[in-house]
Amino acid sequence: MTSIAVNANSRSFPLLIVACGCLIAALTFGPRSAMGFFQLPMLAEKGWDRTTFGLAMAIQNLAWGFGTPIFGALADKFGTWRVLALSGIMYSAGLVLMAYADTPGMLHLGGGLLVGLGVGSGSFGIVLAAFARNVPAERRSLVFGIGTAAGSAGMFLFAPLSQGLISAYGWHDSLVIMSAMMLAIPLLAIPLRGNSSSGLAAQKAAFAQTLPEALREALGHRSYLLLTSGFFVCGFQVAFITAHFPAYIADKGIDARYAVIALALIGFFNIIGSLSAGFIGQRYSKPMFLVWIYLGRSILVAAFILLPQTPATVIVFAVLMGLLWLSTVPPTNALVAIMFGTRHLGLLGGIVFFSHQIGSFLGVWLGGYLYDRFGTYDPVWWLGVALGLFAAIVHWPIRERPVERPSQLAPAE
Repeated sequence: MTSIAVNANSRSFPLLIVACGCLIAALTFGPRSAMGFFQLPMLAEKGWDRTTFGLAMAIQNLAWGFGTPIFGALADKFGTWRVLALSGIMYSAGLVLMAYADTPGMLHLGGGLLVGLGVGSGSFGIVLAAFARNVPAERRSLVFGIGTAAGSAGMFLFAPLSQGLISAYGWHDSLVIMSAMMLAIPLLAIPLRGNSSSGLAAQKAAFAQTLPEALREALGHRSYLLLTSGFFVCGFQVAFITAHFPAYIADKGIDARYAVIALALIGFFNIIGSLSAGFIGQRYSKPMFLVWIYLGRSILVAAFILLPQTPATVIVFAVLMGLLWLSTVPPTNALVAIMFGTRHLGLLGGIVFFSHQIGSFLGVWLGGYLYDRFGTYDPVWWLGVALGLFAAIVHWPIRERPVERPSQLAPAE
């Protein structure tokens, strides 16, 4: 009788976890992916330059990355729900402070630090770790793809929503409205209330390993270090485009509505790309899949900046980039779970993501700084091309297998 109840619970309860986790991913990823739409109207009213806004978004990305492993470790120990509830509160407060900022410092504190920490405590790493503990190992890559696609859906929805709110109510009230939306996160997080000893992981013999031991093991593992260094490039590329693409389109004399269309298309085709990545990663080599993703990005960006920028090329670029946008996330997180199991996945996946956000910081900040210095975004575009080639190289030797441990310390699925 008890066995039947447990089995029924294991089939149905993860569905609720996945559904609520996907909604949280859409909410946390949506507003921060639409920040680029606020740049020009905010700067026009405040009289600030693009470096000021770029630094705020760079701080946001760095805080997001710095907070993710810390919040991941807290979720591993104290439970995912508590961390996600904190995410909604910080995210909402940061957007409100950004709306009322009358100095660059307030912008950097609200739109930068608080929003970044809010996204970090509700990021993919936190949500996907909860998925991993409640989904069998053979289905993780696919479920990771579903969760990543949900974040993509947030980008798809919030691109036109943000521009529509700005057109109807102005940038200030739009930020306030979005801050209210973030308060739904603590409610949606209730089904994700477990920690590292919850879910399917609790039904298996967990190996005894402390947090410092997990860190030493991971930081001495060659494939993990290569994976971490390569994910830096993903952050650089996507954060630069998210923050600066609307301004880039405007500089080229293309109607502003194409920036909205482009980011919405990136979000939509990102859904397809993320789901496909989960499916492909379930069946083929994840490291080699990542090699092809980064090569594809470099080729695409090089072609885009060499060809004349027109509405047509903007749309084609957005569609193809959307397919490659977050397709790196499912195989990257799945590789961390394969290497080390799920006991410290929030922390170890968070460290990999911190590298991503260091790249995001540089992509966003350099975008604004080099534009103000040279009057063009071209140097950052070409740097992204070079970094994509670097990422393809470092992913090539990664080994898709569990870390070697004594038999009693084998990674728990």
